[in-house]
Amino acid sequence: MADPAVQKFVLKGLLSLPTPLLRVLSGGGVVYQGGRTLDPRFQFMAAGAKRMPALAGMTPDEARAASAQGLAMTAGKLEPEVRTENLSIDGPRGPIRLRAYRPAEQNSAAPLLVYAHFGGGVIGDLETCDAFCSILAKDARCAVLSVDYRLAPEHRFPAGLEDVLAAYRWGRDNAARFGAPAGTAAIGGDSMGGNFAAVIAQELRRAGEAQPALQLLIYPAVDVASETQSMTTYADAYPLSRATMDWFMGHYMPTDASPTDVRLSPIKETDLSGLAPAVVVTAGFDPLVDQGEAYAKRLRDAGAPVAYRCYDSLAHGFTAFTGAVPCADVACREIAGLVREGLAGRLR
Repeated sequence: MADPAVQKFVLKGLLSLPTPLLRVLSGGGVVYQGGRTLDPRFQFMAAGAKRMPALAGMTPDEARAASAQGLAMTAGKLEPEVRTENLSIDGPRGPIRLRAYRPAEQNSAAPLLVYAHFGGGVIGDLETCDAFCSILAKDARCAVLSVDYRLAPEHRFPAGLEDVLAAYRWGRDNAARFGAPAGTAAIGGDSMGGNFAAVIAQELRRAGEAQPALQLLIYPAVDVASETQSMTTYADAYPLSRATMDWFMGHYMPTDASPTDVRLSPIKETDLSGLAPAVVVTAGFDPLVDQGEAYAKRLRDAGAPVAYRCYDSLAHGFTAFTGAVPCADVACREIAGLVREGLAGRLR
């Protein structure tokens, strides 16, 4: 097996080739779907992925290993101005691993951000969003607490959600430990982590608890019950296809669960009033793009301050591609800037 460092070096070299050559190596032509043009680097990686075994044909353990290997090649480096700390807290069914990120120039007035990684509830760990969490910490000038929640099918819904909610409450109650204001926190995540963040804001309202300072929802999965146009337009997108989504949900959802349960599909909640300000981000080449945009509109219509951005040329999972796709790195830093504004109460 080739050295991962060598593989990453080779991939980075290939991705630095001129755009016309990248498109030729990807099969030629421009990928244009739904009024959007795919970034040539994502196009190149998508072409390569077609020659590899599909995630939907793997066991969960195989998928976790393959995902970790692939993401190690595309992830950026940790921000040098950010220090990290690994810790563990008591969860609903055992210990929950956490990783804290503290920037050198932390704003002591900025709330702690509790963050949940992507992975369909089946794959991913603290390494999945390591580089992105360091970008959030540095550019938003806030402490970030990343959560290693339980995964399906060993722990199906709502296990992972319960872990992230427990971690949020712990972070909120212990925020001063990380140099943040006591008694408050923000919640965020991407894909399934975005689902958790949206659900948690609703759960806190149902429980009569204060809302998070902010909800950060990056290409969130907020509707597992409905069909949207983007499900068809981007059904074969890379790295998240419709088949991969179905594989995730097949492992994540118990057989007796209803897709319309608001803890699975938070967009099905009829009343979104009183929820936290939100930064909602979508990727253009993503089956989930329509539902993320729809949830942002629902939040705004319900009176929440919302900043919505769609990165048309990027694909689902781009937070893990900051070391391979320059536009993804730029987008992640823009998102961190929006978080900084949101934590300061400047969203409108």
